[in-house]
Amino acid sequence: MSDHNAMREQMQSGAGFVAALDQSGGSTPKALSLYGVEPSDYSGDAEMFAAMHDMRARIILADDFTSTKVIGAILFERTMHDTINDKPVAELLWQDRGIVPFLKIDKGLEDQADGVQLLKPMPGLEELLADAKSKGIFGTKERSVINEANAKGVADIVAQQFDVARTVIAAGLVPILEPEVNIHSETKAEAENMLEAEIEKHLDMLEEGVDVMLKLTLPNKPGLYDGLAAHPRVLRVVALSGGYSTDVASEKLSHNKHMIASFSRALTEGLNVKMSDAEFGAALGGNIDKIYRASI
Repeated sequence: MSDHNAMREQMQSGAGFVAALDQSGGSTPKALSLYGVEPSDYSGDAEMFAAMHDMRARIILADDFTSTKVIGAILFERTMHDTINDKPVAELLWQDRGIVPFLKIDKGLEDQADGVQLLKPMPGLEELLADAKSKGIFGTKERSVINEANAKGVADIVAQQFDVARTVIAAGLVPILEPEVNIHSETKAEAENMLEAEIEKHLDMLEEGVDVMLKLTLPNKPGLYDGLAAHPRVLRVVALSGGYSTDVASEKLSHNKHMIASFSRALTEGLNVKMSDAEFGAALGGNIDKIYRASI
């Protein structure tokens, strides 16, 4: 079986969750601060990204970070070009840990219009996708945000996500579409109903044999996305924690039987740079186990 087919099978039916290790420039200082590395501890972007890479490497090399419970991991573009123990990160993930590598490809968000924030333009996307495929990346992730239940905005955000997905599919990769619904939205439930209907409409237009994944905010109504998870064009539906704590996100996930986790903050909650390797491994292992149990 080819690596791509083996990865596809793991993403479709593997037991476990997808780790989101794709903090980008904007979210890196906060992620580092939660880890106990303050802005005063580094100087400039190069040192900041080096500190973030050290944190990611520590997670990836931890005893519990294997395909036993973690079936996929989403990487930041800079991480894809980096190495851990002199091995390209995507290669190490798949060959040494049995974890399917994905790449975050979005360049951030536009200002809000019609209650949503669309993806910013992604110049050089085809070249990036070709590079990713050559490095053993299986799929991509692209995040935009819905802040209000605005029918035009939701329709626009889903249409844009599927436009990008077609480019990703043409490059031989599997896209994770991520139209996040803001957990603080006063019209969250209504927005989620709109989103579900729009996604289903676009899925029905995809050609047979085309695979996509969906990364969605844990819905107010448990099971709302069960129909999407069962759609023949959908490989898997994963859930984002969206700012919920590990406990709250895991509890909400447990009520959505056809979603698995793809958590970032909830995965790294409680980790600290000053922990011994044993303390770090125990804390991370506890988070991994909690998220894994909610995902299965």
